[in-house]
Amino acid sequence: MTNQTIRVIARVIALPNKVEEVKAVLLELIEPTRHEAGAIKYELLQNQYDPTDFTFVEEWTSHEALNTHLDSPHLQAGAAKLEGLVTTAPDIRRYHFLA
Repeated sequence: MTNQTIRVIARVIALPNKVEEVKAVLLELIEPTRHEAGAIKYELLQNQYDPTDFTFVEEWTSHEALNTHLDSPHLQAGAAKLEGLVTTAPDIRRYHFLA
């Protein structure tokens, strides 16, 4: 089990009048994150029926790689930019693949 990758679903909900601003901030995170050590997959999705709802689907080689990402300067800067643009703090959930 120690060799399993870590899957992450991170959900961000924009304030209705801040959707484009939130989208711009989240898009800035993609390229630097994809170049991080331990990043396997980092995809940003926007809900077709609720444009305020953004979700990152991520896969990391380890908890250490994910924790390094969470502490990275670009992610911290992005989180600071989201203040006042989102309804609540991002909902970040970690998963193990079962089958």
